[in-house]
Amino acid sequence: MTIKSIRTNHNHTLYACYLGYVTQAIVINFAPLLFLTFQRTYNIPLDMITLLITVNFTIQILVNLLSAKFAYRIGYRLLIITAHICASFGLVGLGFFPEIFTNPYTGLLLAVTIYAVGSGLIEVLVSPIVEACPTEKKSASMSLVHSFYCWGQVAVILFSTLFFVTIGIRNWRILAVLWAVVPLINAFYFSKVPIAALEDKHGSITLRKLLSIRMLWLFVLLMLCAGASELAMSQWASAFAESGLRVPKTTGDLAGPCMFAFFMGVSRLLYSKYSTKISLRAFMLCSGILCVACYFLAALAASPVLAIAGCALCGLSVGTLWPGMLSLAVGKYPFGGTALFALLAIAGAIGGTLGPAVVGMTSELVGGDIRTGILAAVIFPVLLVLCLLLFGYKDRKQF
Repeated sequence: MTIKSIRTNHNHTLYACYLGYVTQAIVINFAPLLFLTFQRTYNIPLDMITLLITVNFTIQILVNLLSAKFAYRIGYRLLIITAHICASFGLVGLGFFPEIFTNPYTGLLLAVTIYAVGSGLIEVLVSPIVEACPTEKKSASMSLVHSFYCWGQVAVILFSTLFFVTIGIRNWRILAVLWAVVPLINAFYFSKVPIAALEDKHGSITLRKLLSIRMLWLFVLLMLCAGASELAMSQWASAFAESGLRVPKTTGDLAGPCMFAFFMGVSRLLYSKYSTKISLRAFMLCSGILCVACYFLAALAASPVLAIAGCALCGLSVGTLWPGMLSLAVGKYPFGGTALFALLAIAGAIGGTLGPAVVGMTSELVGGDIRTGILAAVIFPVLLVLCLLLFGYKDRKQF
């Protein structure tokens, strides 16, 4: 393999996109493994820990909004490289900024802000880069590339757990630096692969024109619910298992967030393989119903084993929701271009903020009971199911 072959082969573009979602998985899922460590080390209450998640996704929303306007002008390559550099720098900062600032929480917020810029750019840019690649079966490709977020999440949890057990959780700052190497390598990779702009194929449309399409607002609401349903569980799974279920951290991380990510990846892989034989919307509706059941199981089961099973199987239920929404929207509005992906990324990021925030704030209100917080967040998958039924009613000829 030579640099010249990389520059002309779109398979390498897909490989770089795979690593892009692995990078996003590192950025989003590494810090939650340390929530209780932050709480104990820096004496930070749960509602302030929740604010870290809120800041992360709020910054992503702002980046998504700006990307819709400037991505095509600035160029995908420069922005995607910048995204990975920000992700790398922010991860390094997570380990060192709290020690530099008088208030450790300020350091954590700064690190989260920096890597959130990278994560937001990755979310907006990777999907249209994949969509613009000269490949067939777009919904299958989209589901496959999004599955690498799941495998990245599994890798983050497994490797981090191994590190904590062997090296010690007190050395978590070293691990933050090690994880920062991944986006740095992928920044170089993205500087070499061929990148086509989605607008080259379908033309472009402004965000303002997109917002004038009434039916599109249903996609926005669906995407918000998909993001909230996924992130409310995944962001709090580690703390939920350790604090709410009273299981050891190692066991909780492997049985909770790790299995959640594994089943989410399996769901996306299965859909990418059988996409031509399965109705995407019907599959998503069944997934939404399963998601509601998993939330109730995790929150209400008397047995810790059943509660963790609910958490893990929730990954299976949310697997196709995010990439599925993107595929449905692109299929219905192929002229949307980067603006469409940015709008849906904004909706998903808002959901990714609201879901974990509901869990954290509700838990704090009831004295730190994360089970109650999980139960409150069931509103999001319930609303998703109702919206999917409404979508099928409005478009019943194709459902």
